[in-house]
Amino acid sequence: MSDEELIEICLAEARAAWVEDEVPVGALITDNKGTIVSRAHNMTRSLNNPGAHAEMLAIERAANALGNYRLTGCSLYVTMEPCLMCAGAIIEARVVRLVFGCSDKKRGAFGSVIDTNLLPLNHKVEMTGGVLKDDCAKLLKDFFSLRRGTEVAITGPTRNRLYV
Repeated sequence: MSDEELIEICLAEARAAWVEDEVPVGALITDNKGTIVSRAHNMTRSLNNPGAHAEMLAIERAANALGNYRLTGCSLYVTMEPCLMCAGAIIEARVVRLVFGCSDKKRGAFGSVIDTNLLPLNHKVEMTGGVLKDDCAKLLKDFFSLRRGTEVAITGPTRNRLYV
């Protein structure tokens, strides 16, 4: 399958996240033959777990499916550029290739805010960004535009408070 076809599958996962009132991000992992071994979408709210990003869940599921925490030869596809937490998991799992849709100018860890590949780490990830970026970005923009002004109901009254 092409990168575009695989990102389309990620978009289907992202739409499933939206239905569950989760931030619409979807991910999947393919093995070295291109076979999909795991799929996931954000589940931070439903699992009450700030680490339940689509990438983290896809990595965990792929490791379980393959019986190895090292995902050597595997590729990760995701609708939005991974954050720093997810970048760490990608490095630890030894994912060989990352393909993402839209950039994340607030938290992106593969070029937007920082570039994990420029850090002196023991693993580098082949990266392709911008695959179906307009479709991926539109889904996120539409989701958040519907929720503007509802932050207290969604995340609680302490959202974005500064503590001194």
